[in-house]
Amino acid sequence: MQENLRERILKQLRSEIISGESPPGTLYSVPALSAELNVSTTPVREALLELANTGLVEPVRNRGFRVSRPTKKQLHDLFDMRDLLELQAAKLMMDNASCDTEMLREYAREIEQAVNDDDVRAYLIADRSFHDALFAASGNELLAQTALAFRDRMRLFGIRSGAGIDRQRESVEEHYRIIDLIEAGEKDELLKLLHYHIRSWEPIFAAALEKDALRHRKKRTLES
Repeated sequence: MQENLRERILKQLRSEIISGESPPGTLYSVPALSAELNVSTTPVREALLELANTGLVEPVRNRGFRVSRPTKKQLHDLFDMRDLLELQAAKLMMDNASCDTEMLREYAREIEQAVNDDDVRAYLIADRSFHDALFAASGNELLAQTALAFRDRMRLFGIRSGAGIDRQRESVEEHYRIIDLIEAGEKDELLKLLHYHIRSWEPIFAAALEKDALRHRKKRTLES
C-alpha cells in the first residue's frame, strides 16, 4: 500500500516536471506537498529522492527539492543515449519476434485520444506505456530498464508550444506505423522511423530550453 502511494506520487511529480507544469526553479517542500496531497511525509520524501537520483530535482538544504535546470548539452546527450538504447532495444525485439502488437495498438489509440482531447498528461502516460512495452519486448531486462530511465529523465520543454502540439499530432500516425512495421518484419524501416521519432523532438525542446534559460538570466540580472 505504501509503495503504491509512493509510485502514485512519483508519477504525478514526474509528469508535472517533464511536461513543464513545474518549470525549472520550482521548489517542492516535503511538508507542504504532504499536506496538499493529504499523505504522510514518508512517501513524498521517497518520491522526491528518487527524482533527485534521476536528476529531475536537486535537494536544497532545509528547504526541500528544486526542479533542476538542464543545459542544452545535457539535453543533447540525453537524446544521444535514447537514440542508442531505443534502437538497440528495437533490434533485439525484431530478432526475438516477441512483441504484443495488440497491446501497442491499445496504447496508440490512447495516444490518439489524448492528442484529440489536448490532454498532454494523458499523452505522456500513454506514450510512456507504448515505448515501455517496446523495450520489454527486447528480452533484455537491463536494457529495457535503462532505456525507460533515460526517457523519464527527458524534459519536454515546449511540448505545449505550437511546434510541440504539431509534433504530438504528427506522432499519432507514427505510433501506428511503428506497429505496422513490426508486424511486417521491416526491421530497417522501423529503425529509421524510430530514429526520426526520437530526434525530431530535439529542436523543439532545445529552442524552448534556450528561451527558458534566457528568461532565467534576465531575472537574475534584474535581481542582482
